[in-house]
Amino acid sequence: MRLGLFGGTFDPIHLGHLILAEACREACALDRVWFVVAGQPPHKQGERTAVAHRVEMVRIAIAGHPAFEVSELEAKRPGPHYSFETLEAIHRERPHDELFFLIGADSLTDLPTWRRPERVAQLATIVVVNRPGLDKTAGVTDVLPDFGPGSHPLRAVNIPPIGIASHDLRKRLIEGRSVRYQIPRGVEAYIDAQGLYRG
Repeated sequence: MRLGLFGGTFDPIHLGHLILAEACREACALDRVWFVVAGQPPHKQGERTAVAHRVEMVRIAIAGHPAFEVSELEAKRPGPHYSFETLEAIHRERPHDELFFLIGADSLTDLPTWRRPERVAQLATIVVVNRPGLDKTAGVTDVLPDFGPGSHPLRAVNIPPIGIASHDLRKRLIEGRSVRYQIPRGVEAYIDAQGLYRG
């Protein structure tokens, strides 16, 4: 199986996340894409919505897509977790699967500072997607160092620029402003019902 792994806090999940995942699924001929909901990512500090709510919002957002699944592998693990550890755990459980690690071009520039980035490159093909301000992945990919023998080549996927960010959506929700057409309607209804992101 060709398995894509898309990690994030998804606080909240939005249409940009879904478009990225679908573009990568199609471009890389992925059989499945797992949305790996982070519990306590080491590179993001500050308050986060409870992980149970974030997992449920992802479930609602991807409902009906036969290739999309939510993974609680990181959500259920205590303490900070690192991408290489998640990939190692999945590789142990699914040694015959071909793994693809989906990230935005903004995250790629930080990748060399992650814990054991060479292990990430050994375990999975890193699929980098352009982000607003980084319209083309060509050139951006040059920042990735050579991780040595056994590393997978980088794969670039271009999508139309989508200027939606979770931190902007949280601000809009706190201010009581509309997020219609930026997040799935079911997620918007869940946020309203649960009273999330209120000022």
